Amino acid sequence: QVQLVESGGGLVQAGGSLRLVCEASGRTFNIYNMGWFRQAPGKEREFVATIAWTAGSTGYEDSVKGRFTIGGDVAENTVWLQMSALKPEDTAVYYCAAQPAGAATFKYWGQGTQVTVSS
Repeated sequence: QVQLVESGGGLVQAGGSLRLVCEASGRTFNIYNMGWFRQAPGKEREFVATIAWTAGSTGYEDSVKGRFTIGGDVAENTVWLQMSALKPEDTAVYYCAAQPAGAATFKYWGQGTQVTVSS
């Protein structure tokens, strides 16, 4: 089992920045990928960004490329999402997720943190 706790959400004006942090605990040695997802009201949860936990390679959803940066510290079991040039359409609950080695999908999820961008 892996436990994930997000922090750093809040209210920000359009054009502003926020940094989300996710702390992992438990069987973190078995993590293969970490990711951030988001869910806006009335919409399905969508992928935002991912990082290969040991290799460090990253991937982003098209609408956040150039504005969001995902990073991680394996020694600290922490992954973050630096969000800049925020837009009202970025408003959502943001979730941290972990994909263990051997799993086809992200298996462990945090409780989510609200990000609200005002126009």
